[in-house]
Amino acid sequence: MTMQYQTDYAGRPIKIEIGKMARQAHGSCTVRYGDTVVLVTVCRNETASPGIDFLPMTVNYMEMTYAAGKIPGGFFKREGRPSEKEVLGSRLIDRPLRPLFPDSYHNETQVIATVLSVEQENEPELAAMIGASIALGISDVPFQGPIAGARVGYINGEFVCNPSISQMKDSDIDLLVAAKEGSIIMVEAGAKFASEETLIAALAYAQEQMKPVLELQNRIIAEIGKPKMAPPPSNADAELESKVAAFATGKLKAALRIPVKTERYSTIGALKKETVAHLSEAYAGREKEIDGIYGDLKYNLMREMVVKDKVRVDGRGPREIRNITCEVGLLPRTHGSALFTRGETQAMVVTTLGTSEDEQKIDALSGWEYKTFMLHYNFPPFSVGEVKILRGPGRREVGHGALAERAVSKVLPKEDFPYTIRVVSDILESNGSSSMATVCGASLSLMDAGVPTKGHVAGIAMGLIKEGDDVVILSDILGDEDHLGDMDFKVAGTAEGVTALQMDIKIGGVTAELLKDALYQAKEGRLHILGKMNESITTHRGELSSYAPRITTIYVRVEKIKDVIGPGGKNIKGIILATGCKIDIDDTGKVNIASSDGEAAQRAIDMVRGLTAEAEIGKLYKGKVKKIMDFGAFVEIFPGTEGLVHISQLAVERVKNVRDILKEGDEVLVKVLEVDKDGKIRLSRKEALDQTL
Repeated sequence: MTMQYQTDYAGRPIKIEIGKMARQAHGSCTVRYGDTVVLVTVCRNETASPGIDFLPMTVNYMEMTYAAGKIPGGFFKREGRPSEKEVLGSRLIDRPLRPLFPDSYHNETQVIATVLSVEQENEPELAAMIGASIALGISDVPFQGPIAGARVGYINGEFVCNPSISQMKDSDIDLLVAAKEGSIIMVEAGAKFASEETLIAALAYAQEQMKPVLELQNRIIAEIGKPKMAPPPSNADAELESKVAAFATGKLKAALRIPVKTERYSTIGALKKETVAHLSEAYAGREKEIDGIYGDLKYNLMREMVVKDKVRVDGRGPREIRNITCEVGLLPRTHGSALFTRGETQAMVVTTLGTSEDEQKIDALSGWEYKTFMLHYNFPPFSVGEVKILRGPGRREVGHGALAERAVSKVLPKEDFPYTIRVVSDILESNGSSSMATVCGASLSLMDAGVPTKGHVAGIAMGLIKEGDDVVILSDILGDEDHLGDMDFKVAGTAEGVTALQMDIKIGGVTAELLKDALYQAKEGRLHILGKMNESITTHRGELSSYAPRITTIYVRVEKIKDVIGPGGKNIKGIILATGCKIDIDDTGKVNIASSDGEAAQRAIDMVRGLTAEAEIGKLYKGKVKKIMDFGAFVEIFPGTEGLVHISQLAVERVKNVRDILKEGDEVLVKVLEVDKDGKIRLSRKEALDQTL
C-alpha cells in the first residue's frame, strides 16, 4: 500500500511517498521537492556486534548522474568513488542524526540517500536529510527525532528559506540548519562577513520555517510508524562502579590537571591499566567492563572540574585562549608558507600559485564546474603520536578542508588576480581544532605568497559542558573537551564579520539563546587570535615569490582572437613553443601569459601584440621584405600583416627596378600612408628615409 503526504515548505510543495519503493528496507521513503526526487532507506542489524560500545552508523549520500540526464565521464561510464560533494552531503545528513540515538543502541545501521531526479535550481541534500529523518522515524530503529533541515539565504536585507542556486549568488549568507522541535542540532554556514546579530536572526528564522515539515513528520510517524525496538538495558554494576571510583578517583583527578597532553594521556592510560589490574582478580573476565566504567569516571570528573571549579584540564579558564605563535616564509622554494601553532595544535600551511591549466574540473550534476581555489587538509597519524596506514583523505579530512576553504575564500580577490590557488594544510600536532588552525595558517600563507587578500581570517573552536542547569561555554577547546563535551562549535571570520560557521551538538539540541552566547564569546576569541596573526604579517607581500609564475594580462579585440590562435592553433602553439610560456585566451579577448622568466614573458607579449597589432597612419615600422613585384614590394610590418611599398615610394629619385633598392629578406624602415576600408595598407620607404624609430 502506497501512502502519500504533502505540505507546503517555503512556498513549494514537499511530497512524501511511502510503501512504493524499497519495501524490504526497515524504513524507506521518497521525498519530492520541486523536480528533485530522493529515495532514502534505513536498514539495521538485528543485534549489536559483540564488543561494540558505540553506534556503528554509516550514511551514504549518492548522486546518480541519470538524475540530471547525464552519462558519467571516464573510461568505465558508471559512477565510481564518491565525489567530494557526495562526501560532504553524507556528513551533512550524518551529523544531525547521530546524537539522536540512545547511548546503549549499538546495532550496525545504514542510511542510504539516492538522488533519483534533480533540477538545476535546487540542491538535493535538504530533501535527503528530511527523507533520512522520515525513514528512521517510521522504522523500528530507536531514533529520537524527527528533524528537519532548512537552507537560509540573506538577499537584499531579507531572509529567504530554501533559495534557488541562482538566488544564492546574490546572498550574503548560506546557512544550513538542522533542528528538532525547540532546539538546534547542527549548523553549517558560509557568509560574507556577517554579523553575529544577523546569524542569530537567521537561526531563529530557520526554526520557524521548519515547523510545517516537523509537524508533517510527526503525523506520518503517528499513523504508520513501527513500534521502536527497546535498546538493551544498562548492565551497570553499582558495586563495581563504586570499587573503580574508590580506587581511581583521587589519582584520576590529579592526572586530569596535567597540562601537557602526552604526559596527561600517558598518566591516565597507566592508571587505567593499574585499575584493571587491581580489580581483575575479584572481577575476573570483566576487564572490558572495568575499562568502560573507568572511561565514564574520567568523563564525569572532567565535566565536574569544568562546571564546579571553572578550571579546564590544561589549567585555563573557560574564555582563555592558548598561547599562539605565527611564522611565515619558512620554506625557501614554495610560493608562500606559514606555521601556525596554538598550544599543542600546529599546522604547516603552504600556498602554490598556478595558471588556468591548474583549475580543478568537476563533473557535477549541474554540469562542468571549475575551481580556481582549492584548500586541502591532511591529518597524518604522527600528529597525535599514532602509527597508521597512510591512505587517501577520509570524510573528516574532506570536511575540515571544505570548512577552511569556505572561511578563507571570502577574502580572496575575485577579478584582478588571474591565478589558480592551492593551499595545503598539513597538521603536525593536534590537540583540538586543527581545522581552525588551518584557517589561520591559510590566511598567513596566502599573505606570504603575495595574494592580495582583504585581510586575515581567524578561526576558533568553542565547546560546551552542560550539567542540568549549569552551563559553561569554553573557548579554544582541547581534544579532550571536544570528545567529552556537549558541543563542537567552530567560527571563522575577520574583524569585519563571520565567514564560516559549523556546529555539532551531542546532547539532542541547544537553544538559540545558548548559541547567541557562544557566538559572542567566539567573537571575543577570534579578535584575540587576529591580533596575534597581525603581529606576524599585516598585509600581503608586495610581490610574488621568484619561483611563482608571473601572469601578465593583456587584451585584444574580439575579432583578433582568431589571429592569436591561428589555423588549428598554429600561432598560439608557436608562441608557447618559442617562449615556454603558458598562454590562455578567453572569448572576451583577455589573454593571460604566465612564466617565471620575465624575458620569456615579454617575448610572448610582443608576439601576441604583433599578431593583433593594427597599422596606424603616419607611424614608422621596421618591416621585412616578403615579396618583390615589378610594381613594388610587400613588406611585413608585424607578424601576419603586410603592406605595399609602391615603386614610386621606394626612393626620392625615380626607381626603374625594385630589385635595385630591395631584395627579399631585407629589413626596411617604412611609414604608413593609408589604410583603406578593406584593410589594405599603403607604405612608403621614401617618407621614412630621414627618420628613425
